[in-house]
Amino acid sequence: MFFREYQRAMKKISLFIMILSLFSVSFGAFAEDLSLSALTLTTNPDGSQEYSVNLQILIFMTALSFIPAAVIMMTSFTRIVVVMAILRQAFGLQQTPSNQVIIGLTLFMTLFIMTPVYNQIDKSAIQPYLSEELTSMEAINLGKVPLRAFMLEQTRIKDLDTLAAMAGIDAVDKPTDLPMTVIIPAFIISELKTAFQIGFILFIPFLIIDLVVASILMAMGMMMLSPMIVSLPFKLMLFVLVDGWNLVIGTIATSYGLGT
Repeated sequence: MFFREYQRAMKKISLFIMILSLFSVSFGAFAEDLSLSALTLTTNPDGSQEYSVNLQILIFMTALSFIPAAVIMMTSFTRIVVVMAILRQAFGLQQTPSNQVIIGLTLFMTLFIMTPVYNQIDKSAIQPYLSEELTSMEAINLGKVPLRAFMLEQTRIKDLDTLAAMAGIDAVDKPTDLPMTVIIPAFIISELKTAFQIGFILFIPFLIIDLVVASILMAMGMMMLSPMIVSLPFKLMLFVLVDGWNLVIGTIATSYGLGT
């Protein structure tokens, strides 16, 4: 009973990893059976025995290495982490909030934003696959659909056209006909542009405070006092008074169509 539950859990994890990794190549025999027996015992003609790692395990471990790239490249992670980095720079702080805090907040915000997409993948691909209603490749193809729709919704047509032209792809009937090798980089470029736009809006109030403080210090002849140090308390006060974290998180979530 335990082995069956373990095997079911591993099959679910394997399928979701493959969907995130978006392997467009065929998995061959691996697509027929995703049971993860780690070692294979071979008896040689002379009676000696050899242990070999199953090819499925090697492919599975290789797929694991694609998870960070998949999380960064095909989710809301890029936009959020860039906005947070720009916000920290606007404060004039180098280590506060720390990288661990920014990455942690970004990961949980990404999980929050991507939950509807995961639910669609789970409903259309993972659960039918676990019920043995679909083969692994059919589940992967169905699982790509919600993720592709999410990326296309956040991608500018101009970026898609640019990448398609660079790839030598002629006009297509609809964006969903484009390969993932075009959609993913176009999505990343669009995410970076949107993150910079949000970061610019966040940066302006803090820049104004820096300019005002620097002008006052120059007028008072206090050239040796760093404007960054003097302006920091005013920046923090402004950010707290306007409930800055709520505004920033709300703006990011709204940019993905949540809460509208």
